[in-house]
Amino acid sequence: MKQVIFATENPGKLREIREILADCGFEVLSMKEAGISADIVEDGKTFEENAVIKATQVCRLCGQIVLADDSGLEIDYLNKEPGVYSARYLGKDTDYHTKNHHLIRRLSGVPDEQRTARFVCAVAAAFPDGRVETVRAAMEGRIGYEEKGENGFGYDPIFYLPEYGCTSAELTPEEKNRISHRGKALRMIKKALTSGK
Repeated sequence: MKQVIFATENPGKLREIREILADCGFEVLSMKEAGISADIVEDGKTFEENAVIKATQVCRLCGQIVLADDSGLEIDYLNKEPGVYSARYLGKDTDYHTKNHHLIRRLSGVPDEQRTARFVCAVAAAFPDGRVETVRAAMEGRIGYEEKGENGFGYDPIFYLPEYGCTSAELTPEEKNRISHRGKALRMIKKALTSGK
């Protein structure tokens, strides 16, 4: 089976990626599993730029097909914060429980209709021949008033989906992968992967 390397160290994200790409005909390896160590500076101004930086740098190191994503939370009331800084928001080593409570406090007193937000995911595929493909997808919702749910990771416990009546952390993994920003983007990038076999 052909291999594709996904440029992430996040175990929760890697688990989701493997579930979504299970039928693409590729074995998905983490950088660690592929024996790749790289200190990548994500200094892009957009999700797409950061995904391309990661994918192309790792591809140059290993000479294999590399996928990378950059994803984050955009809150309209906060001028789309934390945006591309979602993972580094309040400092890289700050836990998400602290980040989530900070965002809830910043939205104190803000009514439902102004709590609109979205998860955004850009995925880049870098090929050894120098070709790079990028896709972008989003999942719309609102910021809740408290953390709810044990599934998912990151900002999932405060991301409320009105049409489901729950947060994305309360969805089953299968439900989340079907509707999530990452699920949509990965299904879009599958076409580039399979055409590049």
